[in-house]
Parts: sequence; structure tokens; C-alpha cells
Amino acid sequence: MKTTHFRLAAAALGAAWLVAACGSSGGPQYYSLADSVAPARAPVLAGGAPAYIELTPIAMPERFARPQLVVRKKDAPDSPAVDILEQHRWSSSFENELRDSLGSGIASRLGAVDITKSGRSRGQPATRIAVQLEQFDAIEGKRVDASFTWTVRRTDEGPATGCRLSLSEPVGGGFDALAQGAQRLTSRLAEAIAASVPAPPGTAKCAA
Repeated sequence: MKTTHFRLAAAALGAAWLVAACGSSGGPQYYSLADSVAPARAPVLAGGAPAYIELTPIAMPERFARPQLVVRKKDAPDSPAVDILEQHRWSSSFENELRDSLGSGIASRLGAVDITKSGRSRGQPATRIAVQLEQFDAIEGKRVDASFTWTVRRTDEGPATGCRLSLSEPVGGGFDALAQGAQRLTSRLAEAIAASVPAPPGTAKCAA
């Protein structure tokens, strides 16, 4: 009798361990928008004084402000229906991921200091950049399309200059390729925004 009870208990324990092991192996896959190859850093301003940029929080539709990847239906890319992928996520909420990637990308290209998190010297003028994501369509195995607007304004000067840009990146199959396409697209956006930031005392100019 004792032997039978022991065998039953051992079998139950083994089954419980198997369920736990299966559950732990199917966790979410996380992705980053950070550029895996950082662009060459531009020199600072003449005299060694650093330039400063301040990137405000990214404005975007509520449906994108989440960590899960939001993708168009693969078999109906023109449909308004989307999939929210619980098992495929950005490493933080999408707006934070986009802001961090753009901030570092723009600063690197300008040889500037991103004061969004680090702060700046008192009285030092900065260039304030406000970005809005208007549309973001990710279609597995096809492409990533996005439209952005942004404004650039020196904190010690007058009105802001507004710019607009639509981008498209072809992608291969799989969600890894989709995330890599979004990463490349973000890098291109950082390049365009950096190109629109003037060297003082110039005027901001949108990229062609």
C-alpha cells in the first residue's frame, strides 16, 4: 500500500513539473528599437561647447502605446483589423522605446547631448524636438510603413519649424524581421530629424 501511494505521489509530482516546465519555455520574445550599429558621432560645436537637444514625449495614437507588437492581418493587409501580439513585445512601451531610440540616434548624429534625462547647464540654450507618430502599419513578410510629424525649436528663439515624413521598409518573413524593419525605419527617422536641426544661429530645415 505504501509503495502504491509513493508511486502515485511521484507520478503526480512528475506531471506537475512537466506542466511547469512547458509553461516556462513559452515566454514572450522581446525586441528593441535601438540601432545595433551606432552612427558615427558628429563633432561638437566650435570651441568645444556641446549642443543640447531635448526630445519631448512621443505623441501617438493610444492603440500603439503598449509593449505588444501591433500588426496588420497577414492575410488581409488592407483590412482595418489588427493583431496585438502578446508573445512578441517591445522591451518597454512602444512610445518609450521610440523616444529612447530617437533621442540617442539624433544626439549621436549631431554630436549633441540629450538632456531629456541627463539635464543641462543652467542658461544653456537647447533645441527642443517634438515628434508625433501619425500612422504605423506593420505587415509580416511585407513591410513596415509609418508617418511622422515633428517640430524643431531653439529654446532661446522664436517659432518652431514643422516637418513631416512618411517612410516604408520592406521586411522578410517572421516577427524578428518585422522588428528589424521597424528598427531601420526608426534609424532613418533619426537621420531626417537630425538633418532638420540647425547649427546656431541657423534656421531649421526639413529634409527633402
